Amino acid sequence: MVDKLYEHYLQHPSICTDTRKVQPGDLFFALKGDHFNGNHFAAKAIEDGAAFAVIDERPPLFSDRFIMVDDVLKSLQALAGHHRNQFSIPFIAITGSNGKTTTKELIHAVLSQKYKTYTTEGNLNNHIGIPLTLLKIRKDAEIAIVEMGANHLEEIAGYCRYARPTHGLITNSGKAHLEGFGSVEGVRKGKGELYDYLRANGGTAFVMWDYDYLEEMSKGIPEIVTYGTANADLTGITDSASPYLVVRITKGLSLDLIRTRLTGDYNLPNILAAVSVGNYFNVDPLVIKNGIEGYVASNSRSQIIHAGTNTIVLDAYNANPSSMKLAIENFIRFPTADKVLLLGGMAELGADSIREHEDILHQIEKNNWKTVVLVGGDFLKIKHPFMSFANAEDAGKWLASREFHHTAFLVKGSRSMQMEKTVEGLKG
Repeated sequence: MVDKLYEHYLQHPSICTDTRKVQPGDLFFALKGDHFNGNHFAAKAIEDGAAFAVIDERPPLFSDRFIMVDDVLKSLQALAGHHRNQFSIPFIAITGSNGKTTTKELIHAVLSQKYKTYTTEGNLNNHIGIPLTLLKIRKDAEIAIVEMGANHLEEIAGYCRYARPTHGLITNSGKAHLEGFGSVEGVRKGKGELYDYLRANGGTAFVMWDYDYLEEMSKGIPEIVTYGTANADLTGITDSASPYLVVRITKGLSLDLIRTRLTGDYNLPNILAAVSVGNYFNVDPLVIKNGIEGYVASNSRSQIIHAGTNTIVLDAYNANPSSMKLAIENFIRFPTADKVLLLGGMAELGADSIREHEDILHQIEKNNWKTVVLVGGDFLKIKHPFMSFANAEDAGKWLASREFHHTAFLVKGSRSMQMEKTVEGLKG
């Protein structure tokens, strides 16, 4: 069936899974979810211009523009795997608890200076996003970068079976998605499925050598390229971190300072990863530098936004205990006297959630802040002396009603908290 489906794809290589976004000539896949069933909208997709609709439930009026399969999602993934098999180029897979999207964007910024590079758009890194990423790769591709997210065991292993990475990178393994993985050890096992694939298939791993657990996890992989702050193939250190990160390369490349437009020394490993990958693929050092220095964060990731006399560190795309603590530590060193914390609850922490939120509160209490505002989640279940709101909209209304000048704000929280809404009306 996949061969026949691939024939249709070659004629109609634009994939759509949302009838609200159908374009003429699309190949529509009628995916299902807990609260939606694309089969119900397949006829509408055809009506709006889709060339064919791939379905797994027979409609009342069947036409030759419907392609019937046993399971639409599995067919999409099989099609993506078949398409990937047409290429003999490097496929770089990236996963990790923190920083994988930023690292992916930085590596793309470097490699795309020399190669025709395709990469995951935004954070389409799940069971639907990864096949869609693969199916957007065109014949002119020279390198592909695929971001892989996961919240339970066997997920990364499943992605690797059809994405077939030749190279891989785990940014780190911390306290993220504990509800699904069960423990920090479970997180490492889940992320380590990428290493398992590379080990079994003669791949190459780029390894942050500062992290002993990654060194241990990567043993047995045929080719290991190391980066870090010491004792690695490529090394670098933080020259300064506030407001923007400046990195000094100390070994492995004829390059001195890289002046990034990212905030926080927690981004140092992400920068070193991009330099290491670029160097491995023979990108000129100055081109590596220019690629990284030209990258500007977006989508609420390590962004610095100026609002009048105020400065907003918007790092609200997601949060877990590891990334939250690092963001706060970095913000303590931010070169502004008046600092405001706007922190949202952290999701998917399971039985450890209350304790992890309490640990964040203990960290906050050790420093002086102009104001601390906590929003939603399990912050609402713990006694604390700080401002508290049920949601980001209410916190934003309170913030907009106050006058702040020459103040720095750290905005962070899990995606479900939508913490970027807190500062939409901020003036200063």
